[in-house]
Amino acid sequence: MAKLNIVLPAMGEGIIEATINKWLVAEGSAVKEDDPLVEVATDKVDTEIPAPSEGVIVSIVAREGTVVKVGETIAVLEKEIKPADGEPEKIRKEVERIRNTVAEIREEKKEVEAVSQDLKSRTPSGKFLSPLVRSIAGREKISYEELDKITGTGMDGRITKDDLLKALESKRKKLEPSGAAESPEEVNAVSGQKTGSRKETVPVGDEIIEMDRVRKLIAEHMVLSKRTSAHVTSFIDADVTKMINWRNSVKERFQASEGQKLTLTPIFIDAAARALQEFPMINASVDGINIIKRKNINIGMATALPDGNLIVPVIKNANEKSLIGLVRSVNDLAQRARDHKLKPDEITGGTFSLTNFGTYNNLAGTPIINQPQVAILGTGAVRKTPAVIETPEGDAIAIRHIMILSLSYDHRIIDGALAGRFLKRIKEILENYSADIL
Repeated sequence: MAKLNIVLPAMGEGIIEATINKWLVAEGSAVKEDDPLVEVATDKVDTEIPAPSEGVIVSIVAREGTVVKVGETIAVLEKEIKPADGEPEKIRKEVERIRNTVAEIREEKKEVEAVSQDLKSRTPSGKFLSPLVRSIAGREKISYEELDKITGTGMDGRITKDDLLKALESKRKKLEPSGAAESPEEVNAVSGQKTGSRKETVPVGDEIIEMDRVRKLIAEHMVLSKRTSAHVTSFIDADVTKMINWRNSVKERFQASEGQKLTLTPIFIDAAARALQEFPMINASVDGINIIKRKNINIGMATALPDGNLIVPVIKNANEKSLIGLVRSVNDLAQRARDHKLKPDEITGGTFSLTNFGTYNNLAGTPIINQPQVAILGTGAVRKTPAVIETPEGDAIAIRHIMILSLSYDHRIIDGALAGRFLKRIKEILENYSADIL
């Protein structure tokens, strides 16, 4: 038998840590390879970590609610190894190394657990307290009421070590004699309020709703994008009558032959991918004073979740897919997004994004760029509208299917002329759209 450290795996671009949400197995559980072991939450997506091998879970190192970094051990699995000739000594040394590693981790935890074991893991209001925070609170004799007043800066409002140390420092300063009054703008680390700021009075009947973890992350990402990019939005309308007539003529046969609904979103993604091939400076990002032209065209599609939040799954190499391939990818990713079953690498690596305002019959919008990308396309509702058209007999008014396209772009590297040509090209593709899918 040999013990194997199960570590938090790399979970996508930019993800360095995750919170252990829920263990799906217990110590002593027998598991098979690829059995789900634990649910974890990152700043991008919630996912499950599977068992790397068949065996028995002999130790759970990372408890629920703790934050672990990529590469850190979260559990230990014992498995049977049948060594080949000449390998027993290597295996013995590896087993010994793993045992020593587990022993070191347990020793490091003993000191913290010794101080924190008599303290509850949550404050009266439900804020999670890690063993390290509990140990500091125990040594400094900080009450649960005081802990509850600390504004946590960690994931889900978690109180971090730094939050607690800042609160202690603020408390000590208040106890020290001082001839000068505190500045009105000085932050009270315990209450989380500025002493000189006016606290908003909430009228009776109003409801205060704290943002959930995903909504906080979305808010931070949107504010960061507005601070980073010089946002400009351009608009153009498109007469997509031919496209709508073509789709209506094939959608029922397509559903019967492919078992897939032919929605407008994959058509919009196909048009965007074609245009991006012609205008590679739109398929780019900014790194300091450098512009990075992306080789792959990976298009993210904003998808609303049942809880009201938003996620952006990414279709990799969209320009290499046929319309049928795009339909399958769009439908699959959208469904798994709503079921919270996306994998971390399916929401990273995007080079351009699309958001469909028309889903809710909105005419247009000014979308915010999904960093570190430099542009995002908004598609509005397709409506029957009286329009002036040119005929051999002269101008005439006819009922046409019209939609508005909007492009938000980073004016640091994209000028209005380039954005205008790109938007016009998408209009041209959509106005003459058809594909050989049957």
